[in-house]
Amino acid sequence: MQIVEHFTAGSLGSIVALHGQHYAANWGFGTFFEAKVALELAEFSNRKTSKDLLLLAQDEHGIAASLVLDLNDPNSGSRGAHLRWFIASNRCRGTGIGRIFMDRAMQHVDSHSSGRAWLTTFSGLMPARHLYESYNFKLISENEGDAWGVKVIEQEFCR
Repeated sequence: MQIVEHFTAGSLGSIVALHGQHYAANWGFGTFFEAKVALELAEFSNRKTSKDLLLLAQDEHGIAASLVLDLNDPNSGSRGAHLRWFIASNRCRGTGIGRIFMDRAMQHVDSHSSGRAWLTTFSGLMPARHLYESYNFKLISENEGDAWGVKVIEQEFCR
């Protein structure tokens, strides 16, 4: 598996597809969620700067995992870097790619965002929550909402 730090032809669509397929199969999310990922990822790609961090794991089948640190998200304010679009395909789960990505991302946060970062997720993703908490993210809010197109307990974590 090769890790690259730039978008390649088709990688935006692959990231959207990973999210759409995973969350539809495991959580019942629909096209609302997939369209939201596509829109927000496209917006990010158009304003990405050298301070942002993009990590993509590629293998012979294409994009297998992604993670973005958005240091210029207009919604971040004092929360720091926005950790976004972190996902691993089934074919690379259990390989350690998530921890490799988080190690690199937190080094970047420490260097470029004074150690501050935040993310949104939802209740029930226990392996992800455990990973975030192992990097000193703390749950700061939890409310029922439908930002993903279905009702879930939305969570915000900050570091």
